[in-house]
Amino acid sequence: MTETEVLKKVRRIEIKTRKVVDTLLGGDYRSSFRGKGMEFHDVREYTIGDDVRTIDWKVTARMNHPYVKRFIEERELNIMLLIDLSGSSLFGSRGIKRHTMAEIGAILAFSAIRNNDRVGLLLFTDMVEKYIPLEKGRRHGLRIIRDILFFNPENRATDPLPSFEFILHAIKRRGIVFLISDFMGEGFKPDRIRKTFSVLSRKHDLIPIVVRDPLEVRFPVSGIITVSDLENGEMIGLLPGEVKRLEKDYRGIKEMFRETGVDWIEILTGQDYTEPLHRFFRMRARRRR
Repeated sequence: MTETEVLKKVRRIEIKTRKVVDTLLGGDYRSSFRGKGMEFHDVREYTIGDDVRTIDWKVTARMNHPYVKRFIEERELNIMLLIDLSGSSLFGSRGIKRHTMAEIGAILAFSAIRNNDRVGLLLFTDMVEKYIPLEKGRRHGLRIIRDILFFNPENRATDPLPSFEFILHAIKRRGIVFLISDFMGEGFKPDRIRKTFSVLSRKHDLIPIVVRDPLEVRFPVSGIITVSDLENGEMIGLLPGEVKRLEKDYRGIKEMFRETGVDWIEILTGQDYTEPLHRFFRMRARRRR
């Protein structure tokens, strides 16, 4: 694919997601997250009930009357997208999971850019495949969408731990981390990742977005079904009991989400993904109010 064809594809994604972005920016996105801190605004005279810890002693000494500092919330946010490009993301009975992940990433990236927030990207398999630091601007957002769509990872296996540890060291200030994955594979075993996942969720506002194919949620098994493992290329036979084990693994993932107190979003390929996003942002906005 030529550079011109790549740019046209990215442009189509931008146009397709613009309506959703405009709706999110109508209030849902902006009201869902707090800024990363508080910044000094001005001072005013002290009144009964004010927190004495906010007294500005220098101004108080000059004016011979107590004054307190006023702070306003910083609106600028740090938005980091962690996207799983392991082999299982190429599966799709009603649309490739990676394409759905790319469109969701596009919505979040353009929402951040148009709200003057910084956005970054980390693509991973069982290693950090690509890292784009936090920046602002439409050109930066288009670069992120291009890499989500067209980056060719070196590996196909899944292990989120290297990417978790990378983010913990690379981003010092608290941010919002969207972890977009199907959460499938040995690397996502809850007992294996729970500790680092919990640390990441305490340092940042961690929001998992689970993207799955309908067949992975309700597999129509009758006898043995032969499938190809997209992460190692092997052909494997699935018995009904093994499919139930996959369902059990996902229940374990959701239980880990509940234990660590994170909010998460579930999306199926082939279905309208905008409504789950709207529900999430509205829920966040109500909770904040």
